[in-house]
Amino acid sequence: MDTQRAIVHMDLDSFFVSVELLRRPELKGKPLIIGGSSERGVVASCSYEARKFGVHSAMSSQHAKKLCPEAIWISGEMGEYSRYSKVVRQIIQDKSPLFEQASIDEFYIDISGMDTFFGIEKWTKELRQTIIKESGLPISYGLSVNKFVSKIATSQSKPNGELYVPAGTEKEFLAPLAIEKMPMVGKKTTEILNQAGIFDIRTLSNTPINVLEKLVGNTANGLLQRANGIDHSPVEPFTERKSISTETTFEVDTTNTAMLENTILKMVEELCFAIRTQEFLTGCLTIKLKYANFEKETKQATFSYTSSDAELMQNAIAIFKSLYKNQKKVRLIGVKFSNLMHGTYQVSLFENPKKTKNLYEAMDKIRTKFGEDAVKRALGKSGQSFD
Repeated sequence: MDTQRAIVHMDLDSFFVSVELLRRPELKGKPLIIGGSSERGVVASCSYEARKFGVHSAMSSQHAKKLCPEAIWISGEMGEYSRYSKVVRQIIQDKSPLFEQASIDEFYIDISGMDTFFGIEKWTKELRQTIIKESGLPISYGLSVNKFVSKIATSQSKPNGELYVPAGTEKEFLAPLAIEKMPMVGKKTTEILNQAGIFDIRTLSNTPINVLEKLVGNTANGLLQRANGIDHSPVEPFTERKSISTETTFEVDTTNTAMLENTILKMVEELCFAIRTQEFLTGCLTIKLKYANFEKETKQATFSYTSSDAELMQNAIAIFKSLYKNQKKVRLIGVKFSNLMHGTYQVSLFENPKKTKNLYEAMDKIRTKFGEDAVKRALGKSGQSFD
């Protein structure tokens, strides 16, 4: 007989805001917005007090200011958020048989079979209390037989709550919820389904597959399965990647700074694409030079976490210019991103327009479909390696 699956989804509540409140407790109960307050800024996170005014993450700062003019704006400290994320991750790692870090503030834990020795609900409650006690951060969880239902259960339990969906009650739990509560249903899909008279998950779960295929194409089967509480996706074991790097060795040693800079730009662009597809951000960049006489020089810089081509290219060129001053012939150039942390480009969008994020997403889609060389900037061949 197969062991009944038991999957926990844990999500730190308003994570960036919660960290800031630990540092500045006098702000508790006030409308807080984490993000860039400039005209081109974007809301990265906001307190529940700000949400009451209609503010939400990814909203433009200008719009947020109109909705909540009395909000207190904080630019954000990605280094601090990463540190607290690691604290929570370590607690989970020490106590869990198998876990996955889905983002800087979100975790899945597979505790299948634990009921034989220790009640799964009791174990999850105790883990949550340990996290709250040792980190000082509020955290919510959902517990069910799969990742999909657990994630929705967490969203229903927030803020700072817990919700257990026993095996066999998944459809009953999901049925009355609006379809937009489903993680894979975005604004466009919601509009299409609403136009067809599908507003809740119960209706969606009973919709014939051929009807759904006409509405949403090849995503219909996955959508229907999840609406029926079915999700076989595994919890992916956590592995911490510390760095990603790439090097280029020139056929002929060179002092051509224009070509060297052009090569660096291409390497940075390749690494940015790589970390975005792996859903990482970097907070440290290193440039390595090896000269014709095989001497080596390296220099690095740290900065706010990002995966932005523009930001990292600017940092890379600045490092190179400060490092390469002696006009020796260069044999090899290396670029390394380190201090990697889980996160998407949106996390670092404190002062960047939404169109920049959309541009990177479009470029990444082209590269994924047609190959990395489909969108090119510079010269050189390189090989990437994760550590």
